[in-house]
Amino acid sequence: MGEVILSGAIRSNLIALQRVTSLMEAVQNRLATGKRVNSALDDPTRFFAANALNTRASALNSLLDSMASAHKTMESVNASIEALTGLVESAQSVATQALGSAGTTATYTGSVAGFTVASAITTSAGTDTFTIQDGLGNTATATSSGGFITVQQILDAVNNHATLQVKAQLTTDGRLQFQATGTNVITRGGAASSSEKLQLGLADGTTAAGTLSAARTSLATQFNQIRTQIDQLANDSNYNNVNLLTGGSLSVVFNEGGTSSYTIAGATLNSAGLGLVASTNAFQTDKDINDSLTKLTAALGTLAAQATSFSANLSIIETRQGFTEGMIETLNAGADDLVLADINEEGAKLLVLQTQQELLTTALSLAAQSQSSFLRMFQ
Repeated sequence: MGEVILSGAIRSNLIALQRVTSLMEAVQNRLATGKRVNSALDDPTRFFAANALNTRASALNSLLDSMASAHKTMESVNASIEALTGLVESAQSVATQALGSAGTTATYTGSVAGFTVASAITTSAGTDTFTIQDGLGNTATATSSGGFITVQQILDAVNNHATLQVKAQLTTDGRLQFQATGTNVITRGGAASSSEKLQLGLADGTTAAGTLSAARTSLATQFNQIRTQIDQLANDSNYNNVNLLTGGSLSVVFNEGGTSSYTIAGATLNSAGLGLVASTNAFQTDKDINDSLTKLTAALGTLAAQATSFSANLSIIETRQGFTEGMIETLNAGADDLVLADINEEGAKLLVLQTQQELLTTALSLAAQSQSSFLRMFQ
């Protein structure tokens, strides 16, 4: 078969029509994908720049999930501290009730008021002694030094004795007071003279044994149960395998390179960490109850301070979350600016190309008809 020869007009129109069709395909692809750069072949500079921005946005988005988890951890911690605070306040209420309940064990209160722990009296001898016995073979001895003895020395001699079943304290009006921890007597004595003891409001003698207070024993049991709940709550304050209330820590990474991070140090907020010990001597003495109340007040202060610290940590995480979300949005927008097509512009281009296609098709038809007419002249 011989080669088909096209006229110059037909060939020119055909080439133009092919070019328009190719352009239409490109425009239609942009309209279909919404992108003017779909591969490196379209525009390598824009394609790889947009790809780098999208890659970083994706990496930051993964870190955002980690930040959200850390945020939830901190919310859980704050809720746990609120619950712990409630338990400590309940224990405080129980101890206050115990203090308001009259003790029934042997109690001796001095006759002289107005003492502080720093108060002192003079003694005639350099080493005069003041003794407290519990009738169980245990004796606490306070010895004067340098011709005087302080109230603190007497308190320490009694309260620091390992086995003595007596506790000593100052009453609210500043009187020396001794209370038996159980059903034992309290005997006062020592080599100091009666006048020296009288300066302290004390007199030799024995206070008969009393009985255990059932009310205080019951309240001591309640106190210990609340203390157990404090331990259990602290141990249960676990979120995503992280417990910041039993000494754990939480690290949060803020950038894709791992060079920006923040570590939140936990605290031990169980009973041991808060300095809360089980009720001593079943709360039979005011001294033991007051010691517990002092520890409870300190525990509340510790919880409040730790809550403030954790709130500051939470604020940092929230700030970095907001920053990262904004950065992701900026990166995605930057990538879109590089590769997204202007739909309106592309639509207008397609309309123009369709018009050109119709005109070229008509022109091609006319050229073909012209050639056919010319050939009929030779028939």
